Amino acid sequence: MSAILRSLSLRLGLAFALVGTLLLGSIGLYLYQSLQRELAWRDDQALLGRLERVQLLLQTSPDLNAPTTRPELYANMLGNTQHFLWVLDGNARMLVSINPAGLPLPQLTATGEPVFHQDPDESYRLVIQQVEVNQQSLTLIAGHLLKEQQLMLSAYRANLITVLSVGILLAFLLGFWISQRGLRPLRLLALQAGDIDSEHLHHRLHTASHYNELGTLVNSFNQALERLEEGFEQLTRFSGDLAHEMRTPLNNLIGQTQQSLSLPRSTEQYEQLLESNLEEFERLSRMIDSLLFLARCVQPQQSLERRTTDLHALAARLCDYFEGMAEDQQLTLSNLCNGRLLVEPEMLTRALANLIANAIRYADPGSTISIASRIEDSQTFISVHNRGSSIEEAHLPRLFDRFYRVDPSRSQPGDSGGLGLAIVEAIMRLHGGSVSVSNVDAGVRFELCFPATANT
Repeated sequence: MSAILRSLSLRLGLAFALVGTLLLGSIGLYLYQSLQRELAWRDDQALLGRLERVQLLLQTSPDLNAPTTRPELYANMLGNTQHFLWVLDGNARMLVSINPAGLPLPQLTATGEPVFHQDPDESYRLVIQQVEVNQQSLTLIAGHLLKEQQLMLSAYRANLITVLSVGILLAFLLGFWISQRGLRPLRLLALQAGDIDSEHLHHRLHTASHYNELGTLVNSFNQALERLEEGFEQLTRFSGDLAHEMRTPLNNLIGQTQQSLSLPRSTEQYEQLLESNLEEFERLSRMIDSLLFLARCVQPQQSLERRTTDLHALAARLCDYFEGMAEDQQLTLSNLCNGRLLVEPEMLTRALANLIANAIRYADPGSTISIASRIEDSQTFISVHNRGSSIEEAHLPRLFDRFYRVDPSRSQPGDSGGLGLAIVEAIMRLHGGSVSVSNVDAGVRFELCFPATANT
């Protein structure tokens, strides 16, 4: 596309000109054809009237040879040099010939009804009729040249073309001017959008024009800005949290190593140092693995290998895996799942494992952790519920943020570094579902919601 046609105002102006061309052209063509038909009809009526007058004149003549002696009567009746008249008797003998243009006598067959005929070159038009005058058969031929009519139609066409050209030009100019004024609010919005950068994401678009289309555009753009601002804030918090989470084990490693190197140590002390460092390395490894998994989950091209999965069997395997950990906390795991889901089993297993591990960590000793499933409104819900301390309402919306902890002081060596619930949320987003948390039944319940498309 050329640089000129990239202008929306110019394209709208051309569109106005095209519409004007079609509209004015259609009207002009209709008027031209109407005038042409009207002129032809009037000329035909004049020719018929001329035949009637000639027939009346012949009927009042006492002698049929009179027309040959007084042709001026018929010439006066025609009125100008654009008309011609022939009167023939039954033997094709010329009685009257008024022919200023010197046209050849056409070889036509006359009948009792008027018959119109037009020259193939459209130079003249005539009507021929056979009549009975004083008991004698006569052939009347009256016609006229089409030169004046053609000149008038030609002048009319020229006027129409001139008016059409001026109309097209005016339509283009008016369309361009209207589009310029109509697109002015868009240009103002473009200037406002150009002032928004990473440091001014809080700015919003606004316009003084109250147009529905612009209002929808402004609202949609402002909503996109809100999402970008929220995502940018989350990214900023994530960067800070990541630096903090990485700095803590690294500082531990550096401090312990420097302390050990400051004085001679025994072999047993060095072994303890290595064991402590290994724990920090494992923590860093788990954190990096979780971050890599989250990075893969947010990629739009990430595909799932969905398979039909028995929920009861999957939950049973998880209960067997966490049985020892639960017994250490004097907890009981209850498997109330049933049914099948079309999901990626490994991801669902990881999501439920994170929720069960979280429930074991915060459940009251002697209580039961239940893993249950249900179907409601064609959606499948899987819940993990533990009895224990409830979570403050202010923390609930942020539980699935990366590195977010309700109580950082309660972090344990084997925890996920604040990434476990974020991984659960990412897994559910990949499956087209969602995860929620609520304080119910003297405890906390996490619930996975799968769409109807996951049902089998």
